[in-house]
Amino acid sequence: MVCPRCITSVEQLLEKNDLQAKYVRLGEVELTNEPGKAKLERFAEDLKQTGFELLDDQKMQLIERVKNLLIQKVQSGDIDDHFSISKYISDNIYKDYSSISRLFSGVEGITIEQFFNLQKIEKTKELLMYEQSLSQIAFHLGYSSTQHLSNQFKKLTGMTPSQFKQLGAVHRKHIDDVGMRIKG
Repeated sequence: MVCPRCITSVEQLLEKNDLQAKYVRLGEVELTNEPGKAKLERFAEDLKQTGFELLDDQKMQLIERVKNLLIQKVQSGDIDDHFSISKYISDNIYKDYSSISRLFSGVEGITIEQFFNLQKIEKTKELLMYEQSLSQIAFHLGYSSTQHLSNQFKKLTGMTPSQFKQLGAVHRKHIDDVGMRIKG
């Protein structure tokens, strides 16, 4: 879950399945009571039909937590050019960054840094569509310069920000699909 609509969808599914939650946050639900196996399976199936997945594996939960932290950081548009991914993750998850990084890379097939950069590029695409200047975008997303942002944009998309802007939103990805591992 990465957006308010996602939270609302999950809340509706909880209600449909007669499950009470202490809280529903991005990527997390804590239930007030332990549901029976059948009820939990129905809820998991409803989640799956809506495009979500019930993660009960602790490693997968950790990876989702990392993703959600980074997505929220990028969406906030409040990244300074001295931002440290490793410090941010360690400060918010309270685990050794190197072990989190190894787990993330092993499961997702990309590094945490690559995932973060892909998120920033998708946010750049969004902001370009809203007519923000490249210098404003670079400043808010923690790039040292517009040239740095332009170079990374071209490297990851194959086009310049100007070319993207001319093509329009057709090359945007849904936020849930950014950084997804290709399974074949």
